[in-house]
Amino acid sequence: MDVSRHADFKKWLRYFMDFCNKYLVPDSRPEQVRLFTEKLREKKQTADQLKQAAYAVSLYFEILRKLDSAVPTSTVDSGKTSAPIAKPHKAEHTSEADYVERSASPEWDKVIANLSAEIKTRHYSRKTLKAYAIWSRQFQKFLKNKQPDELSSADVKAYLTFLAVKCRVAASTQNQAFNALLFLFRHVLKKDFGDFRDVPRAKRSKYIPVVLSRREIDAVLKHLEYPYDVVVKLLYGCGLRLFECLQLRVHNFNFDAGILTIHDGKGKKDRTVPIPQTLMPELTSQLDAVKTLHNRDLKTGYAGVFLDNLLEKKYPSASKEFIWQWFFPQKTLTQIPGTKELRRYHLHESHVQKALKEAVGRARLTKRVSAHTFRHSFATHLLQANYDIRTIQELLGHNDVKTTMIYTHCVPSRTVKEAKSPLDF
Repeated sequence: MDVSRHADFKKWLRYFMDFCNKYLVPDSRPEQVRLFTEKLREKKQTADQLKQAAYAVSLYFEILRKLDSAVPTSTVDSGKTSAPIAKPHKAEHTSEADYVERSASPEWDKVIANLSAEIKTRHYSRKTLKAYAIWSRQFQKFLKNKQPDELSSADVKAYLTFLAVKCRVAASTQNQAFNALLFLFRHVLKKDFGDFRDVPRAKRSKYIPVVLSRREIDAVLKHLEYPYDVVVKLLYGCGLRLFECLQLRVHNFNFDAGILTIHDGKGKKDRTVPIPQTLMPELTSQLDAVKTLHNRDLKTGYAGVFLDNLLEKKYPSASKEFIWQWFFPQKTLTQIPGTKELRRYHLHESHVQKALKEAVGRARLTKRVSAHTFRHSFATHLLQANYDIRTIQELLGHNDVKTTMIYTHCVPSRTVKEAKSPLDF
């Protein structure tokens, strides 16, 4: 088999694994193949592509049957970056938030279900739920399925020490694991968390964010196509996080006042930022495009956009109202497994990241650029324009001004001028 065929097979297997992780699929392998090909057919794949995908998955299953290992690894590709392909456990299923919902331990499954319920009760974000659930599952694997009612603070100390000493994770990663397990013990297991002052902590290095100049930003934007150029302009023009930008709805924009309201940002906080005036024509054009798409959706048996469960229960018709539509909607409708409802999701983060990576490559920048780089650039450029650090903190939505102070390292120090009256300027 030639290299191109290897690459194609690797691609289809990656799509298949993502499909199995996203949806609850039956244990029957022929049924998995059937559902997978149906999904590809919805994505407008050709007959040859469907045949190739089905053959790749069938070949993968044949390899698995010949291997005795519980978690076999297949290189598929002879290149430098060979990706391991793990055999999916029959007892494992993932939730909508992309964490393992069911495993080989019913006791831990109950704990994870209670964890999810506690987080939803406190109206924490979907990302927090995913992170806490994943860390709890990692903790479960570290303890080799030790019964939850037998857990103690010593187990947590051992795991945090393992992360710091053996895995050598970053300080922020260890802190995230600490917060997840703290929540698990206090609110789910109802156990004393203990004192952790003697636990080895990962060293926190001084972080200096990557910042782009206006010339570099313009160079990247030049190589971005619609709608990704508008997304990145909002990231830089308003200092948004990527998930905040993609989760914007029509009602978040007040064009008359020139104000953009971000609801449920990091930490479930709301804030407002000014809309860049130079971006007004593109934003109003995007609004018209969303309106046209929405009208077309309503004629096709559209069930509405995704809303918070509680909000949808309180306002059943809100999902079809124009003001609740995503400002950056996905191109295709998503069919909900089980109900077969057609709903629309917002543009996926990975699509923006892929387009941005390609644009940075074409612009030939020598900096490591991500979507968050434009938020860093927003703050740094405001600081360079002599804006007050407290104002920048408010625009960014930081809890502590110390977080905002990292941008002072990106600005050359200036001699403090003697205070004068504005009348003397």
